[in-house]
Amino acid sequence: AEGRVDVELTCVAARDRSRAEAFAAEHGVGAMLADYTAVVDADVDAIYVPLPISLHEPWTLAALAAGKHVLCEKALASNAAEARRMADAARAADRVLMEAFHYRYHPLFGRVIELVANGAIGELRRLEAVFCVPHVHPGDIRLDYATGGGALMDLGCYCVHWLRHVTGREPRVLGAEATLGPPAVDVTMTAELAFPGLAGIDASGHIRCSLAPDEPMQARLMIEGDAGTLAVTNPLAPQMGHELLLANADGELREQIDRTPTYTYQLEAFAAAVRGARTNLTDGEDAVRNMETIDAIYAAAGLPLRGT
Repeated sequence: AEGRVDVELTCVAARDRSRAEAFAAEHGVGAMLADYTAVVDADVDAIYVPLPISLHEPWTLAALAAGKHVLCEKALASNAAEARRMADAARAADRVLMEAFHYRYHPLFGRVIELVANGAIGELRRLEAVFCVPHVHPGDIRLDYATGGGALMDLGCYCVHWLRHVTGREPRVLGAEATLGPPAVDVTMTAELAFPGLAGIDASGHIRCSLAPDEPMQARLMIEGDAGTLAVTNPLAPQMGHELLLANADGELREQIDRTPTYTYQLEAFAAAVRGARTNLTDGEDAVRNMETIDAIYAAAGLPLRGT
């Protein structure tokens, strides 16, 4: 985001000092601190928390208690109860807490929401979100229950978020099915959802996410209405290539919006929120609702919630 956002990266800490040194050298960070506590205590305005999910709550709470704004990686917490404590702490401290769903700040997703809201495909009837990444190896923390692992936590959190933000509604979980790798860890997850609609007609939702090594890499969103369809290829990281395809009675419309990185837009929104603008689209309250759906999917699949 160089040249677009007035933000200075001043310090970094890692469990492995050599990693911190390499990161600092690559990104021009001025100080390498001894540990995470030193970062929390540093003279900075905001802290980025990219740690394993199981460490998000304690270090976010520590940062908020120290008066810092926080940009925290997704999923914000291991479960909804943790997310609630984090959201409450941010409100009590009057600090910004933003969950790093970077895609949400890109104009592509804004365009999707605009088209749906303007009735381009009529009343919503069916939504499908798929996100699969096969490049995960045994021993990866995303396959470790203790660190908040699972396909739903790592990938499916996006699918749930996509559908929630397209509809502007909270779903009921009708059912879910997981394929396990390590004990209690979902390598794949599918779930069926229902979103309240107008005139008592629900829109159905389907999500599928997978970390399985034989899965093709894909990130896509399909939205069907009673007057058309909207398909989005790569809503996750449109800077790497994307397409929006709208089909309705007027014909077909194909669009490519912008190749500026999602992370640039996210950092701009975070900095603006810290300065008082209403740009936080993924705040603690939104994270609580996302985690409530994730918790319900795990329960429907017969799996324990993460962090319990």
